Amino acid sequence: MLELRGIRKSYPTPQGPLPVLRGVDLCLAAGESLALMGESGSGKSTLLHLAAGLDTPDSGEVRLDDRLLSALDEPARAECRRRRLGLVFQQFHLVPSLDVLDNLRLQARLAGREETAWTRELLRRLGLADMAGRYPEQLSGGQQQRLAIGRALAARPALLLADEPTGNLDERSADRVLALLLELVRDSGCALLMVTHSPRVAAPLDRCLRLSRGRIAEAAL
Repeated sequence: MLELRGIRKSYPTPQGPLPVLRGVDLCLAAGESLALMGESGSGKSTLLHLAAGLDTPDSGEVRLDDRLLSALDEPARAECRRRRLGLVFQQFHLVPSLDVLDNLRLQARLAGREETAWTRELLRRLGLADMAGRYPEQLSGGQQQRLAIGRALAARPALLLADEPTGNLDERSADRVLALLLELVRDSGCALLMVTHSPRVAAPLDRCLRLSRGRIAEAAL
């Protein structure tokens, strides 16, 4: 499903290039869930952005479904994101001028894969069926994150990439959102790569890797 080989990435600083990823290898199978952990500044989000085609590596390969994502130009990467990926971030990135229903339908419409029955089921399972006409500012933080998760899954992506999806929530809301996320991912059949700093959040996933000093190792929870 997803394969990263020999990924290196640096960022310019006044003192010269700052290496963030130093030869990262990572594989994710179809339907598998994987947590990526590491200290702040270890490059977790950078790696996720590379996997999503939001950035390109200095060297190495990113493959999605055997397609060399890292060799595509930005329009081709954007098209691949629309059709194959779902993205969930710590910030909700909802469209404030769209109501709950239209925010939920947005990604599926862009991908050309809107399914009315699946949209209705998502609304129900997200606990937002009675709020379809509300706007993001009228929702709690937990409700907004549930909506963001639903939007990412509405087009039935092959791979969901999640960057600290519960980081802005209190522990009780975070537990509920995480349980819903894993349930919907399992039922939709997509793979999941989730960045988190929390062993408690990582524990329910199939595998966990730790990113440290720009390299990856198996992590024991």
